Amino acid sequence: MPPRSSTRSTRTSTASRASSAANVDYPTETPDNALRTQVATVFREAQKTTASHRKLIVKMRKIQEACCFEPTSAKNKSAASDFSEDDFNTEFVRCVLRVMPIKKSEGVGEKTIRFIGLFLRHAVEKDNEAMGEVDEDASTMPETPGTRLTGVLIETILPLMTAKDKFVRYRSTQLISHIINSLDAIDDDLFQKLRSGLLKRIRDKEAMVRAQAVLGLGRLAGNQMEAGPDSDDSDDDGAVGLLEKLLEVLQNDPSADVRRSLLVNLPILSNTLPYLLERARDQDAATRRAVYARLLPALGDFRHLSLSMREKILRFGLRDRDETVRKAAGRLFRERWIEDCAGTPPPADGQHPEISPPSVDALLELLERIDVVNSGVENGVALEAMRGFWEGRPDYREAVVFDDAFFETLSAESAFLCRSFNDFCRSEGNAKFEALIEEKLPEVTKVAFYLERYIKVLIDAIKRAEEHAPDDEDDEEEEEGDTVEQEFIVEQLLHIALTLDYSDEVGRRKMFALLRQTLSIPELPDEVTKLTVDVLRDMCAPDPKGEKEFCSIVLESVADVHDTILDDNGEGDGDGDDESFHSARSEVSGDSTPTKRGKTKTPELSEEEAAAKAIKEITINMKCLHIVQSMLSNVAGDLQQNDHLVAMLNNLVVPAVRSHEAPVRERGLVCLGLCSLLDRSLAEENLMLFMHFFSKGHTALQITALHILTDILNVHGAQLLSANPTLLKVYIKALRSGAKSPEVQAAATVAASKLLLGRVVSDHQVSGELLKTLVVAYFEPASSDNQSVRQALNYFLPVFCYSRRENQELMASIALDALHMLYNVREGLDDDDADVEDEMVSLSTIGACLVDWTDPRKCYSPGTDAGLLLETDKKIVNGDVHLEFAKNILEKLDGNLNKEEKKIILSLLGKLYISPTSSQDLLREVFTDISDMVDHPPLSDAPSRNALYKIHVSLGKIINALDAAAASSTAAPGTGYAGSRRSVSVSTSRRSVSAAPEAAADRTTAAVLLNDEGVIKEESEDDTMGDVTATEGDGDDTVIGPSSTSRRNRGGKTPAGRSSTGTNASVAPGEDDSLVDDLLSEDGEEDVTM
Repeated sequence: MPPRSSTRSTRTSTASRASSAANVDYPTETPDNALRTQVATVFREAQKTTASHRKLIVKMRKIQEACCFEPTSAKNKSAASDFSEDDFNTEFVRCVLRVMPIKKSEGVGEKTIRFIGLFLRHAVEKDNEAMGEVDEDASTMPETPGTRLTGVLIETILPLMTAKDKFVRYRSTQLISHIINSLDAIDDDLFQKLRSGLLKRIRDKEAMVRAQAVLGLGRLAGNQMEAGPDSDDSDDDGAVGLLEKLLEVLQNDPSADVRRSLLVNLPILSNTLPYLLERARDQDAATRRAVYARLLPALGDFRHLSLSMREKILRFGLRDRDETVRKAAGRLFRERWIEDCAGTPPPADGQHPEISPPSVDALLELLERIDVVNSGVENGVALEAMRGFWEGRPDYREAVVFDDAFFETLSAESAFLCRSFNDFCRSEGNAKFEALIEEKLPEVTKVAFYLERYIKVLIDAIKRAEEHAPDDEDDEEEEEGDTVEQEFIVEQLLHIALTLDYSDEVGRRKMFALLRQTLSIPELPDEVTKLTVDVLRDMCAPDPKGEKEFCSIVLESVADVHDTILDDNGEGDGDGDDESFHSARSEVSGDSTPTKRGKTKTPELSEEEAAAKAIKEITINMKCLHIVQSMLSNVAGDLQQNDHLVAMLNNLVVPAVRSHEAPVRERGLVCLGLCSLLDRSLAEENLMLFMHFFSKGHTALQITALHILTDILNVHGAQLLSANPTLLKVYIKALRSGAKSPEVQAAATVAASKLLLGRVVSDHQVSGELLKTLVVAYFEPASSDNQSVRQALNYFLPVFCYSRRENQELMASIALDALHMLYNVREGLDDDDADVEDEMVSLSTIGACLVDWTDPRKCYSPGTDAGLLLETDKKIVNGDVHLEFAKNILEKLDGNLNKEEKKIILSLLGKLYISPTSSQDLLREVFTDISDMVDHPPLSDAPSRNALYKIHVSLGKIINALDAAAASSTAAPGTGYAGSRRSVSVSTSRRSVSAAPEAAADRTTAAVLLNDEGVIKEESEDDTMGDVTATEGDGDDTVIGPSSTSRRNRGGKTPAGRSSTGTNASVAPGEDDSLVDDLLSEDGEEDVTM
């Protein structure tokens, strides 16, 4: 085929193509002829643009017909008529082979392969038209020029799928897959060959080859499953086996392109659909987007999916971390699913979906299909879905009507529809939709009347369900479902009431009286109670006077609810508020007052009646405590300044905490914790009580106690933690309880992270202990299955360290202790290497994380854009954090550690960042310690020596530069005074770096010198050979050390005011040495030039 025309340089591409072409077995070239010219001309035009493909296909077909059929007359005879069908097939295949070596990035390859597929399809269709009707159930295809050309082409291309060159494999696999997707039918023998060849390519090492292979296999699997198990030409076992292999690739292939190709090409069947929808959680954003933009629209009516599938699909899409996925999921919900409910037929391939006129009935059905009763609660996905719906469908915003007829016949779906519309208009668009609310929603008075009506319906349904238990299970489920729906309707109306404007005094009074009366109903569900209290607080003034009024109203309702116990026992003539809490105190005081009153006024109860009475009392007390809990969540004033709260604490909360009934006691504990947030002295008095509940309670109670303690510390400060050392032990115990109770460990991890990140804990020892425990919990294998802990720490540790320099210093101070604990943990694991690596990451990886978290270049800088340092600024950042880290490492190396742990710690030295802008005193101190360790190295292995030598050279360079600057600053100008001759050597006499003897024998040494400007340079082996002394150890090590020798610069002159002293340190690296490659590579003008 003639070469393509291009205006850009193709030298590299041509060279690569020539290399690839060597892997293609071209047929023996024959002399040029007229047929070759015609075929090649068509191919040359086809690779230019796809716009002319239709015309070129017709032209190529005429050439094929001229070769395959006898001309009907002499006039129709052309130059190609002198050639046979075999000649045409040979020339056609010859041109196709020229496409095989073309790289993936070349567009001509895609155009040519597309042309080949279209031509083969056109040829087969024309042949079938000429033959008339063909038996579609025949196992073999009829012999036609088109099928014979297809067979010859496939037989030629199939061997190339195993070629050595990756581009040949890619193009051949691409062509085969394109042919499969272009043709409607194919011969059985060819089918088996194609299936076998493509199956081998799904394990190819190149992702682009695998992606093309699964394109063809997806079509083959779909055709086999469509044939059915009873069909003669269907190999059912083969089809199932092929599908299983493709589903395995879909789940496990590392390439996102391969997974995405399978996602859109696999047949949508009952057994493949769960695997396809599983890609909504794929790690690649484009693949997740393809689920919502391509797979689900192609699926058809979403109502065929199960309810749980619909909910998961919406939740995964609308809460995805990628914005494009969220947009695709929202578009699917508001454009495709609503049209399915409206009865709009799905669009044909390639056509834009038709938008039907707004239909409120279709919208209500859509809400019903996503189970709005369960998904419409707080943190449910229905609210997010409807927020995007109202934003993207302005036609529905204008069409919806909330008139009296709408509110008189509310259902769960219609109530949620109104609530979501109200929330959207009030929160979106900077109040530009407020006019819609004024236009469409009723005023406060009407809302109050509707709310009163549906509260009465709810209470009647609850009482009806309690009074007569249905004999039939279906009736019982129907009663329960009706109660749940009525409760949901009331909740939605209360959510609307939370946002209303109560400037209308008539409407405010009506709503206030209704809510006050509603709160006194004992049967009121908990969620409705909470919302009622929230609305009441919103209606009261935000100042302390309004807060007292709010507390007074709520506690009156609590007294009314609690008095129902006395009313049931005929004791409605109690005296005062103190008597209203009588039952709560009776839990603590035993049989004092209640027994006396019971003996005189009530007959003895049977065992069943006594049990029912006890349950009733517990239920009422729980109801009272829930109202109080909701009230305390809306109070922010001082507890001691509010007499109502003090009375409530003494008469209800404290007796509940002392109750013998576990549910009452636990809810009382929550109320006591909320009260402690309002008064510091109360919190200090009850700290031991909360810690006792943590020590003795079950898992849920321990989590509650942890939440209370953390809130107290956040509100009242960390002084409570310093004054109570036992409190720290509570957090440490909870953080180490992963194996026993992972839920407690997860709650403690979040709590400790908040305390550290919010700088609530300021004591260095306490915060260090907490941080060390968190680091150990992050890496230890005990938390490997606790994803809540891993996810929380995966966010917290980098953010904590990079947010403040003080946090990095804290991390550096505890890093080695945490590493030592993790070393002991790893040593305690089984000796099986494979199991150890699976359970816990290597200690070198842990060390690298600790170094990275303490890197001063990554710390937040307040004076820069987004707190990020520029590349030039990173070189001058203060590096005292890593210098202190180095000091800690050197101290550890002097301790009693075993060889393996020392090796791990010593390797960290080479990863530290040494900044020339660090404190001079600290630089000199660390350099002195490093120099001493170079004289007496703790380990002799090459990696350890390299790490030690690298930091030694880095520090020596900086110290030399500092001394040179100091000397030049003290030199008198114009006097010829040369300044001090003193310099600090990088390597002193007899300091050596050892290497393996066999590596030292055949590898050259690199000498690193400091010139007069303080810049490190290298000299060749010949220049430094005179200064290198070699000593041999006792058989294992060959030590090559530099002598401490003063040198002049290469010019032979010493500039005035500069030190001419330098030292060279040479090393013969062994197999693990990487000294010269990474020495000081981060310093711009002072890089070593090889």
